[in-house]
Amino acid sequence: MDCIINRRAQFSASHRYWLPELDEVENQRRFGACSRFPGHGHNYVLYVSLYGELDQYGMVENLSYVKKVIKEEITTQLDYGYLNEVWPEFKQTLPTTENLARVIWQRLAPHLPLVNIQLFEHPELWADYQGNDMEASLTVKTHFSAAHRLALPDLSLEENTEIYGKCARVHGHGHNYHLEVSVTGEIDPRTGMLVDLGALEKIIDDYVVEPFDHSFLNKDIPYFAQVVPTAENIALYIAQLLQQPVRELGAELDKVKLIESPNNSCEIHCRQKVNSQLKLKQEPALV
Repeated sequence: MDCIINRRAQFSASHRYWLPELDEVENQRRFGACSRFPGHGHNYVLYVSLYGELDQYGMVENLSYVKKVIKEEITTQLDYGYLNEVWPEFKQTLPTTENLARVIWQRLAPHLPLVNIQLFEHPELWADYQGNDMEASLTVKTHFSAAHRLALPDLSLEENTEIYGKCARVHGHGHNYHLEVSVTGEIDPRTGMLVDLGALEKIIDDYVVEPFDHSFLNKDIPYFAQVVPTAENIALYIAQLLQQPVRELGAELDKVKLIESPNNSCEIHCRQKVNSQLKLKQEPALV
């Protein structure tokens, strides 16, 4: 039987985004505060995912061996290090989160049956790499607060209550939504970036956070005048809003995950289907 196991590790390290062929003004324009001398640091969290069949001992891989490999090949070398200088790979390309995940894969792959490397730079920014040459994904997490009411306009309050329960009450209710936007692209061999992170964050802010935050979605967002703002439909609409702007940055929108509450979340996997062709479904709320 096949199985995926995950091993967690941590290290603290610093890095700087700076290309010597660019002057100070251009480095600052491209990399912002990340270009400041002598660099800045993060508490990185690494998840190493392994895939394989269970052996006679009930394991994909002996975790004592996995721990030893990760420690020797990764954490001992990177912990309290300056990433731009600790590995020769970063003499030619910057140690961005996505690029660091790629190089970690390369260093672990000879020893372990890898299926995914996930590296958190901080809780609201992480990268995934699966061994596909220079392709990686980058995820940005943000949040907004909004109210909504779940009700179909052509049904009575009683009928809507039967479908949506308390979520159909006429004055609506609110959530602190958490949003995860994942994009996929090719890592630039010089900058180490698959997308301009500042530009991506601005797109998410301009298209989603600013218009959605502290709004009553049914009334303040025209799209939801006719579409019931379930978590599923909100996530779908966000994916539709972001798909083209992300493509204009040179990446592809991969996934939108919307966390409505600790008990309720949904995901739109954008590269599997074209959003504009997805049929909107009105489904009962999860309460």
